[in-house]
Amino acid sequence: MTRSYDTLTLDDAKLMLSAAEAKATSLGIAYNIAVVDSGAHLIAFVRQDNALIGSIDLAIDKAATARIFDKATGDLATLAQSGKPLFGIQESNAGKVVIFGGGIPVVVNGKIVGAIGTSAGTVEQDIEVAEAGLAALGR
Repeated sequence: MTRSYDTLTLDDAKLMLSAAEAKATSLGIAYNIAVVDSGAHLIAFVRQDNALIGSIDLAIDKAATARIFDKATGDLATLAQSGKPLFGIQESNAGKVVIFGGGIPVVVNGKIVGAIGTSAGTVEQDIEVAEAGLAALGR
């Protein structure tokens, strides 16, 4: 039976977390990884052993930011620079907006159904780990 997506499910989130964890392990970095639903609410989170405590909220907030603005957080970083259209956006939403890479919306059939957020490595590594989670959905 074909499923109609309105939001990610716990099974989707577990699949994404597993793939993102495998990528983090291959990089040799303990990661914090979060998956949110279409309403930007946390579905699942994993903190690998010894992952940075300071990155817990960053991973969750990156996922939520990607969903509430429907843009990858790395793209928001570019748009939030001085003189750009979204300058100062990181001050919105009680300061929980994160504007550096590692948060990516999940799109199914042209509709955003959730997002993934990762934190612990460099921005480039955070994006790699998040992209591995997305790839697990086969989209």
